[in-house]
Amino acid sequence: MKAVVVSDSHGLSGELSAIVERHRHEADLFIHCGDSELSAQAAELAPFVVVRGNCDFAAFPNERTEEAEGLRFLITHGHLYGVKTSLLRLYYRAKETSAHVVCFGHSHLAGAEQIEGVLFINPGSIALPRGRKERTYAVLTAANGRATVEFYDTAGKPVPGLQQTFSI
Repeated sequence: MKAVVVSDSHGLSGELSAIVERHRHEADLFIHCGDSELSAQAAELAPFVVVRGNCDFAAFPNERTEEAEGLRFLITHGHLYGVKTSLLRLYYRAKETSAHVVCFGHSHLAGAEQIEGVLFINPGSIALPRGRKERTYAVLTAANGRATVEFYDTAGKPVPGLQQTFSI
């Protein structure tokens, strides 16, 4: 199973289209964690499961759960869970929804970590990154009880030092 995760594109559309084109033959799921600032009818968002961010005005849901090949995803922007200070509230929500993987944004900080069996992925931002110069998105590959999270810049080049593998 392969999922492409983006967030905080803040009005960019060409970059979203390029990411979809780059991964369309391999991805089972495209996720946008909010702050697209695009309309719900935007063609660039059509392949994505989309949630509402604090800068969105379109009628996207605040969170969604999706299933792909036995993995349950909780998708949210993160602003309603205080993710800039702690993942604790989001962790509790993941447990309530029986999520294996949580995809979120809001902080614009790329990273992945596992807390008591729940994998948290923040793809960073493809528009306004924080903590690094690269504008990033994430690709999750899961198979045989292992999950690898790789980060790429908007040109499709791997970002060194961010890849991690987890047991799931």
